[in-house]
Amino acid sequence: MGERKRAEAARALGRWVEPEEVLARGRELRAAVSHEAHRKAPLAPDRPTVVEYVEASNEGRLPELVPLRVGRMLASPFAFFRGSAGLMAGDLAVGARTGLDAQLCGDAHAANFGLYGTPEGNIVMDINDFDETLPGPWEWDLKRLATSLVLAGREGGVSEKGCRDAAEDAVRAYRGAARHLAELPFLESWSALGDESALSKSKADDLVDHFAKAASKARKNTSARVAAKWTRREGEHWRFVPDPPVLTAVSPGVARDVVDALPSYVDTLRESRYNLIMRYGVSDVAFRVVGTGSVGLRNYLVLLRGNGDEALVLQAKEARPSALAPFLPAAPVKHEGKRVVHGARLVQAETDILLGWTTIDGRPFIVRQFRNRKGEIDATALKRDDLDDYGRLAGALLARAHSRSLDPRLLAGYCAGGEELDRAIGRYALDYADQTCADHEELVRAVGAGRLPAATG
Repeated sequence: MGERKRAEAARALGRWVEPEEVLARGRELRAAVSHEAHRKAPLAPDRPTVVEYVEASNEGRLPELVPLRVGRMLASPFAFFRGSAGLMAGDLAVGARTGLDAQLCGDAHAANFGLYGTPEGNIVMDINDFDETLPGPWEWDLKRLATSLVLAGREGGVSEKGCRDAAEDAVRAYRGAARHLAELPFLESWSALGDESALSKSKADDLVDHFAKAASKARKNTSARVAAKWTRREGEHWRFVPDPPVLTAVSPGVARDVVDALPSYVDTLRESRYNLIMRYGVSDVAFRVVGTGSVGLRNYLVLLRGNGDEALVLQAKEARPSALAPFLPAAPVKHEGKRVVHGARLVQAETDILLGWTTIDGRPFIVRQFRNRKGEIDATALKRDDLDDYGRLAGALLARAHSRSLDPRLLAGYCAGGEELDRAIGRYALDYADQTCADHEELVRAVGAGRLPAATG
């Protein structure tokens, strides 16, 4: 903690505030920014064309993987949306702003909520991507979530009314969760988990079967399974088996750079975890293509050998500046990997115990367990009622995430009596989804005209 923050904490600690006073401060903000103000979906006056945006966001990526990134964004408007957080951030920046900031996911679309394992072996659901995390207006995350539900629903054949209902219910659940958290003791609200009980709390009971199936798969998604599928023994050596273009070998020089960066990563772990990770030895390093927005970034898998035949697979993923950074007055970032890790630790109730950061060949990276009992519920495959439930669950989880950095009483005060807010952001989501469809069509035309390269894989 810096000196300024220590001084602020020293002044604030011990000064108790009546809960109603905090709620009232939140309600007062509506006088300046009404709930209805969130209905509008303005576009930035200096908004780049889709080609300009994609070309700019491709800078610094591995050139040979750029066509694959474009090809994945080409798949659907929702896929394009997943790869264009920066484009939406520019538009959000000219819209209504409440004045309340939280630690944002920064890319809170429906596919960035997933299942993973806690250190105790439990399966929870939470936001699981923090590449774009920064402090910023909480409503940016909520509008991005609502819009993504519309796009996912359209891809899955859900009616327009069903998509709007899912978006509105996400906002309604967000408000309800904020209100609930505002009434809890601070320690209880801080440690609230997104386990199976969250389904009933957010009135998403129809997702029980989806959650159970995803959790069952997630429990099997471990380093041992990765090693069984993607590695082989060569005498005393344990190696990854290349599977181009997704999994490829690296040069001895790159492998050496990755291994040489691990000691500085270990230094970012807590002492008890330092003792844990130092018991392993490195066996191999490979390159793996991941995601949609992350395609073209440097991403390495590190195979470590533990007790006997035990395998641990770590992921070292390049961390770039947040796509939101040009639109937010955030403090300068010294290490982008540290920014991502700090955001994850602040937002998630349970964080990977091996999450840390390092620098490889002059570039910032995060390091974490690969496939740490990860699972997902595919929002594009949900029927109308299930999409509605998914929206409620995601909205509640997002409010819980924001409440770790923003007093839920302020949120609850602003959102109180917010049926109009539900309708306003629901309408925003429909309008911005239409804009995303238009952007996707522009991408399709650009690829068809040969202005952008595209490949499948």
